Amino acid sequence: MSKAMEAIDTANVPDLRTAFDRDPDRLERYVIRQGPIRFDWSKTHLTDELVQSFLALAGDMDFAARRDALFAGEPVNVTEGRAAEHPAERGEGRPESVARARAQHMRMRALIEAIDAGDLGEIRHVLHIGIGGSALGPKLILDALGDGVSRYDVAVVSNVDGTALERAMKGVDPRKTLVAVASKTFTTTETMLNAASAVAWMDEAGVDARSRVIALTAAPEKAVEWGVGEDRILPFAESVGGRYSLWSSIGFPAAIALGWDRFERLLAGAAAMDRHFRQAEPAANAPLIAAFADRYYARALKCQTRALFAYDERLALLPSYLQQLEMESNGKRVTAGGQAVDGPTAPITWGGVGTDAQHAVFQLLHQGTVLMPVEFIASLAPGHSLDPAHHRALLTNCFAQGAALMQGRDNPSDPARAFPGNRPSTTIVLDDVTPEALGALIAFYEHRTFANAVLMGVNPFDQFGVELGKEIARAIEKDGARGFDPSTTALIELI
Repeated sequence: MSKAMEAIDTANVPDLRTAFDRDPDRLERYVIRQGPIRFDWSKTHLTDELVQSFLALAGDMDFAARRDALFAGEPVNVTEGRAAEHPAERGEGRPESVARARAQHMRMRALIEAIDAGDLGEIRHVLHIGIGGSALGPKLILDALGDGVSRYDVAVVSNVDGTALERAMKGVDPRKTLVAVASKTFTTTETMLNAASAVAWMDEAGVDARSRVIALTAAPEKAVEWGVGEDRILPFAESVGGRYSLWSSIGFPAAIALGWDRFERLLAGAAAMDRHFRQAEPAANAPLIAAFADRYYARALKCQTRALFAYDERLALLPSYLQQLEMESNGKRVTAGGQAVDGPTAPITWGGVGTDAQHAVFQLLHQGTVLMPVEFIASLAPGHSLDPAHHRALLTNCFAQGAALMQGRDNPSDPARAFPGNRPSTTIVLDDVTPEALGALIAFYEHRTFANAVLMGVNPFDQFGVELGKEIARAIEKDGARGFDPSTTALIELI
């Protein structure tokens, strides 16, 4: 353990209720404005002393060089010997990779224009089939930005449970449907089974299904083997990880539904955050400061979870998206060099939508015995045209919750109505949920995840933890109940 980490672990926990009185400039120092987003860490337990300790830790962990290596296209995914070039998809990275990504985007744009022109027949519906990042990213973008502007009816299916696919196909005309199959390897079991069932559904309706399938993949040769024509394959780089892939051809359903202009604006917003992450001074670098707070709560205060609440219906899927991004990236028990980590890594990411969550889980946040940092996300502009009282009530509730968590309330005569206070929160406010703001927000979380990984010394770009269960499932399919414990054997026999 470095001396910087020792200093952080032994730091005293300041009292938030007096933080602003002790430090009149606190708000100015712990608020960062970057483009259309305002980040406020002033109601966390960060102090100047803690920030200095974390800056020392970042130096110990060679953060600047690791960040430079990410954008230079070097093999930062050390266990798999690969680069992590999702920033190149939005124009920030190794020039050769940026050029390749741009060419692949133009290929996607040309196919979308051909579909719009009717070259694949009359299309009204898009059935997007993927899993993990191949589904969560497009689904988040469509849900956040699609109201009133979507040009096609798009359904995203990920679950191998046939009920999910059947519901998506219900009421949809297969003669006017396009199927987009999103799989980096084009071998993902759940995705390929769903794709085969979708093709069979179209065939049964008399549609030449294979002429209506678009492949989104880093393995175009596998898509050709499966029967997709080369002119309907949209490739992306092997160096783009699944949970970082919405900027690539995996974003096809968002690009075709929202229009190319909005997709490019999404990329531009992410690129602006890339530049901030690369160029901002460490003490004013939003993803890095966020990672400092994350590390303090997970490491020093042993907080095992981090709660995220979107006070905007357009961002309702953001907590689910971030669960995969953060927990699959940093849910590790060994360092990038293969040694056991010497402390907690990623906390459990969870959350929901305000104000619904206030009537469900906030009881524990305010009066429970478990301390956890809370993150609030809101938009100053509403996503509707109803009475402004709706949005005023939404934002009032959002901002009140952060104040209540910090302030608490004494009640010596009635302990059941007492609130301990001194509970931390971060507030992130968007000017509006625009493509630029959403792109910047998602890129912020990507870089925050990377910064956390560097401070912990782990590799955020592999995900071997998802493989063991899949291997056992394949063994069950092949050999049945042989070789398992009695409980698993009995369960398999139920099938």
